[in-house]
Amino acid sequence: MTTTTEIEDLLRELAPRVLGLLVRRYGQFETCEDAVQEALLAASLQWPVEGVPRNAQAWMTTVAGRRVIDQMRGDQARRDREAAVAARTPYDEHLAPGPEEERPPGGDDTLTLLFLCCHPALTPASQVALTLRAVGGLTTAQIARAFLVPEATMGPRISRAKKQIRDAGASFGMPPEDERAERLRVVLHVLYLIFNEGYAATSGPDLHRHDLTGEAIRLARMVRRLLPDDGEVAGLLALMLLTDARHPARTTDDGALVPLEEQDRTLWNAAAIEEGTALVTDAMARSPLGPYQLQAAIAAVHVHAPKPEDTDWRQIAVLYRILERVAPNPMVTLNRAVAVAMTEGPRAGLDLLRTLEDDDRMAAHHRLHAVRAHLLEMAGDHVAARECYLLAARRTASLPEQRYLLSRAARLSTDP
Repeated sequence: MTTTTEIEDLLRELAPRVLGLLVRRYGQFETCEDAVQEALLAASLQWPVEGVPRNAQAWMTTVAGRRVIDQMRGDQARRDREAAVAARTPYDEHLAPGPEEERPPGGDDTLTLLFLCCHPALTPASQVALTLRAVGGLTTAQIARAFLVPEATMGPRISRAKKQIRDAGASFGMPPEDERAERLRVVLHVLYLIFNEGYAATSGPDLHRHDLTGEAIRLARMVRRLLPDDGEVAGLLALMLLTDARHPARTTDDGALVPLEEQDRTLWNAAAIEEGTALVTDAMARSPLGPYQLQAAIAAVHVHAPKPEDTDWRQIAVLYRILERVAPNPMVTLNRAVAVAMTEGPRAGLDLLRTLEDDDRMAAHHRLHAVRAHLLEMAGDHVAARECYLLAARRTASLPEQRYLLSRAARLSTDP
């Protein structure tokens, strides 16, 4: 019997494939996206009871395809009747994908869908949001947290993006060469956000979501096959591999978070570390330096330290300083504060954190308070550190992070 989790994983894998196929077939992004969402709902209700169909992608394509056709016809009554029939039908030979549609020339429709979501008619924020929704499968709430904006802001943004795709008359195909570089920049940022949401889930009971990290890595590999000489594509894939290599040691058997300095490094994925290191070393040697290469280089310094005390924090601090110049971002400054604290002392790191207090994106973010708590603890100010740990715990929706922060606060409250 297929478990609910296995069905959810399968649906997440199928959704962008079916959406890409339907958009290529019918050319109406908004209608197709809505139809796929309806098909996902039907599958999530029916498959746990009746079992997964033999050809799950064909089933999804049939159900979603009927909804697209019905919507195009504009016959509400027939839509309701045929949708009910479609949900009970394993697949329809006329609507299900044929062999050529199942795997188009050059690979997977998901990659073409990525570039469509990054259409120049959309603002950069809408490009990222729409791709996370259509390809990454993230909820509106998760996307809002990734952007550090309210959910009420993100929902309308995604709806507007779908309408703009329709109004622009965008065709389903790879962008021309003169547009590809700019579209690629947004695609890489999208994959970066998808990976981050999977590696450190912003909400829920699990710290790590393998479905998202695995999909981000898969798509990054796909983009690299398309652009093998692009240093930032290689840098992003390297960053994902070097970061994901640590996930086997990031939690205990009961799901509790284990900080980097306490992890059993023998559990790290040596093959991923080797591949990621080779990618970033080659990219930095022959490509213009970019933010993903720099982040991958920082990750490589961390994973190549046999013990926490062997970490080359001075090199990390230098790399963060360069990264801050190349791609200014409050999260970069936040991470640099830790490296500064490790090389110049916790008070120097706390001074750097103060520069973020007026940044609206960071003022309410739990990580700012968590890092401040850590540096205050290093400085010996346990009372202030405990308060910051408690504040950070209240501001995160991730249960493993919340439990970890509360445990740090509890430990300080029992210190003499």
